[in-house]
Amino acid sequence: MNIPSELKYTKDHEWVKIDGDIATVGITDFAQSELGDIVYVEVETLDETLDKEEVFGTVEAVKTVSDLFLPLSGEIIEFNEALEDEPEKVNSDPYGDGWMVKIKITAPSEVEELMSADDYKALIGA
Repeated sequence: MNIPSELKYTKDHEWVKIDGDIATVGITDFAQSELGDIVYVEVETLDETLDKEEVFGTVEAVKTVSDLFLPLSGEIIEFNEALEDEPEKVNSDPYGDGWMVKIKITAPSEVEELMSADDYKALIGA
């Protein structure tokens, strides 16, 4: 199970990479393995400003559809359009080419509420 230590995590199995006031968001290796083969990623909230834990999209796997929850309040400024043609990148490279959205953080204090890699490992029993 790959859980990069430089990233932050949520109880909803999303990872967050902070770069100044921009956060890149995706789902974790654990989440993609639980979902199985991902066939579609939908994000219709581009250019919208949402609050932390609001649904910003969905990920559809062969067996199920799961909501994606925003880990930090902010404006969704970019969607990984490569996922429209190759949603399987979420399975093959969840922390790289399988990223989902970039957000402009509007409440920087929320970053402190995210989980560390060790906290996330404890959550999933890794």
